[in-house]
Amino acid sequence: MKKANNIKIHLLMLLVAIIWGFSWAIGRILSLEIPPMTGAWLRYILTIIIFYVWFLILKIRGDKVRWLPDSKSTFKSLLIIGFTGVLCYQFFFMHGMYYTAAGDASLIITFNPIFTVVLAAPLLGQAISKKMFLGLFCGFIGVGIVTGWSPNTQINFEDRILGDLLILCASFSWATTTNMTKRLMEGKDGINNYTSLEIVVWYSLIGTIMMTPFVIYDVWINGLILPTREGWLAIVYLGAFSTVLAYYWFTIGIEKLGATAASSYIFLVPLFGILGGWWLLEENLGYSIIIGFMMILMGVRIVQIESARLKIS
Repeated sequence: MKKANNIKIHLLMLLVAIIWGFSWAIGRILSLEIPPMTGAWLRYILTIIIFYVWFLILKIRGDKVRWLPDSKSTFKSLLIIGFTGVLCYQFFFMHGMYYTAAGDASLIITFNPIFTVVLAAPLLGQAISKKMFLGLFCGFIGVGIVTGWSPNTQINFEDRILGDLLILCASFSWATTTNMTKRLMEGKDGINNYTSLEIVVWYSLIGTIMMTPFVIYDVWINGLILPTREGWLAIVYLGAFSTVLAYYWFTIGIEKLGATAASSYIFLVPLFGILGGWWLLEENLGYSIIIGFMMILMGVRIVQIESARLKIS
């Protein structure tokens, strides 16, 4: 019975990888249809509604629910996380998807674990070594290969350079968010009794409020541009499936399989990102994508192994 349950959880993790992989192509579809920040804001408005309906259901069931953070120190930390994890990430992600190919972007974002470990030094006080910088270098070489020799030559080279750089900035933003969230959950800011769900809901709300002035600016400059039916479907996919449902399933995977086993499925995301770009956007495939991805993965593994060694020692 336990083995059968584990198989179901592994299949669930595979579905999470598929959902997140296809998010890259769907994000590009949305960014090309309406102003990027307007698309991100609509996505998060839907996300917030779903999250708070979820809270309401938990409250009705009798579970303890905190609708908002209950301390000033926590709120200050959430301001930073909302800024990096929602405002900055969505700005870089949506504008990056406007300029570059979905498949290329899905490869570059795998750089995130390298940034996460490197940023853990100043944010969490973890050690850093020369080997980590070697991993960082390998990762940058991989990004350079994906960018410079991308098969998606139907997109202007200058646009791809800009888009890939923005996606790299999105990776850096999310790595900052990861470390700040871990810092908050471990009580380094004085509090350690918050659930990951509460933190995600709160910083999503704060980040959505932060994005609102950008949407007002978009409407002021371009007028009110409403999505087409395809655009609304993209918003529902990105908000309901990619942000809420996949996140919930991923937390189940961490709980049942452990963080390492569940997180390993993230490396399948680029595969489905490339397939999504090929299927939905008719993007091209090529050997440079494989070579670049292998270099990034090599850099990630060097950093992860070295990080684990330093923690043990």
